Amino acid sequence: MAALTVGHPRYATEEIAARAKALYEQEIRAKVEPNNKGKYIVIDIETGEYEIDENHFAGSRRAAEKHPGGARFAMRIGYQAMGRIGAKFVEEKE
Repeated sequence: MAALTVGHPRYATEEIAARAKALYEQEIRAKVEPNNKGKYIVIDIETGEYEIDENHFAGSRRAAEKHPGGARFAMRIGYQAMGRIGAKFVEEKE
């Protein structure tokens, strides 16, 4: 699962990624994956809130508006990468 993590003053990048992946696997995946495959999800690791959108930037903007100082993590639902250059997407194995 490839994702986008931006630095944060309270958390190391690795901690943001680990916490977001744990939230996704334990609390979010079953709710969102069946109907949102290929869309982007932005997870706030402090609140557990998330935004889903076909446009990564729109989802990120909404998440930032909800909690401006939040530590956020973005990923593409159901895929191993956020985007591609010349190759085809590889879906995650269940």
